[in-house]
Amino acid sequence: MYSRGKGVPQNYGEAVRWYRKSAEQGYAKAEFNLGSMYRDGRGVLQDYAEAEHWCRKAAEQGDARAEEGLGFLYYRGEGVPQDYGEAARWYRISAEQGDANAQYVLGYLYYYGFGVQRDRVQAHDLFQQAAAHGSEDAKRALEGSRKGISIDPGAGLSGLQ
Repeated sequence: MYSRGKGVPQNYGEAVRWYRKSAEQGYAKAEFNLGSMYRDGRGVLQDYAEAEHWCRKAAEQGDARAEEGLGFLYYRGEGVPQDYGEAARWYRISAEQGDANAQYVLGYLYYYGFGVQRDRVQAHDLFQQAAAHGSEDAKRALEGSRKGISIDPGAGLSGLQ
């Protein structure tokens, strides 16, 4: 509510307060949301270590968005040492739950061989899965592939969604 201003004035500080209350009780979505607030510095000072802490707690409970988010932190080296292999591992866990962005980014990792053995067939399969789940990035990657155009090396890694 407070983070988006739905029904109340937008107030990141108040959002953090409520996310923390729920996160401290082990609610995975609140843990992920609190981690996102720390990652983006909304309502709190930006703190990648805190972002990783809360995101990991949610990911370990099977929250697909948090698994994807943890993959992003490893990809970027924010709050953790940069590790493409670990990024791929978390993206894969999220992708297996049907998360379209995780499917796309894992495809991207296979396309370029970041943290995994380069495999364009696997990348294409993941792009198809992601596109079927509505990923516009994956649709563009498939269209580019049909035209013989390589995907942008920075595409699809804009952050936690």
